[in-house]
Amino acid sequence: MHPYLLLALRIITGLGGMVLVISTLSAAIRSFVLPRNEVVRLNVWVFMGIRVLFDLAAKLANSYERRDKIMAHYAPVALVALPVCWEALVSVGYTAMYWAVSEGSWLHCYQLSGSSLLTLGTIDDFSVVGGILTYSEATLGLLLLTLLLSYLPTIYQAFSRREATVALLELRAGTPPTAACLLRWLNHDGSVQNDDQQWAAWEQWFVEIEESHTSLPILSFFRSPQPGRSWVTAGGLILDTAALLFAAVDGPQPRQAQITFKAGCLALNRVYRFFDTKAGAEPTTLLADEGESAPGRVGFDQACQELAEHGLKVCEDRADAWRRYCELRSRYTTALNFLARLTMAPGVKSAG
Repeated sequence: MHPYLLLALRIITGLGGMVLVISTLSAAIRSFVLPRNEVVRLNVWVFMGIRVLFDLAAKLANSYERRDKIMAHYAPVALVALPVCWEALVSVGYTAMYWAVSEGSWLHCYQLSGSSLLTLGTIDDFSVVGGILTYSEATLGLLLLTLLLSYLPTIYQAFSRREATVALLELRAGTPPTAACLLRWLNHDGSVQNDDQQWAAWEQWFVEIEESHTSLPILSFFRSPQPGRSWVTAGGLILDTAALLFAAVDGPQPRQAQITFKAGCLALNRVYRFFDTKAGAEPTTLLADEGESAPGRVGFDQACQELAEHGLKVCEDRADAWRRYCELRSRYTTALNFLARLTMAPGVKSAG
């Protein structure tokens, strides 16, 4: 090969390797250090590739419990795969740079890159420039691994806080959990409007969901310890309870419940928009059929009857209450159903 052509090829290869290393390092920093939600394409490709394999395995399962057990491994495996992919790309990038500075054949450059990245020290035959690259690669290798290890406690702390609320909600909402049952529990002292402390706790939960599940999106796929639980289902249950309270119960609407409902709608819709780039900037308004035979109307009427039997004053105009309930649910139903499909959550139901 002509010397000038070889020189040009080495320069292009070296620059390409440098870009690959910088892009990988940038992806790692944006994943765990940047304190805001940002889609990292490299991570998306890793997660999607692993998700395809798990989806194939889940399709072979003959029950939800079996599928849940399979998918419970998805998030941990994907999380551990991230630094493996990062370091593999860094190794390829440095291999190109070693070759660009004439450190030897491609095989020798690959061995030198692997030795430096993993700090094995099995190869020490390199030039001054090669030595600089070797130490920088060893530093990056340790940095990438440290980033994940240092943020694992943060991830699992957020997971534990999320699941504590999910478990407590299950104890209060019955089996199977329903909005009517939860609303009855809130009415334990005879006035459902007075339990601001519980609504405030749920508001805080929604705020943490929005922050943690967009800045650390892999958290969305960490499944609850029990197959029947899901943070998506729990979020929908809280919002359904608020919607049922506002639409069906005759009386003043608690201000804290209104704030919690708004926080929940914002949280679910922002997590939804993070994962679905085709989603609109605002929640989609989809009003259900207002007729007696509309899907969910029978369950809504049964929920109202149940509330009335337990001492709650229910609105007499049931059709108008149903219209208000449908309008309120339309603010989060699209996001709720999308996230339920994405995370393979247990069935999401409305009030009834």
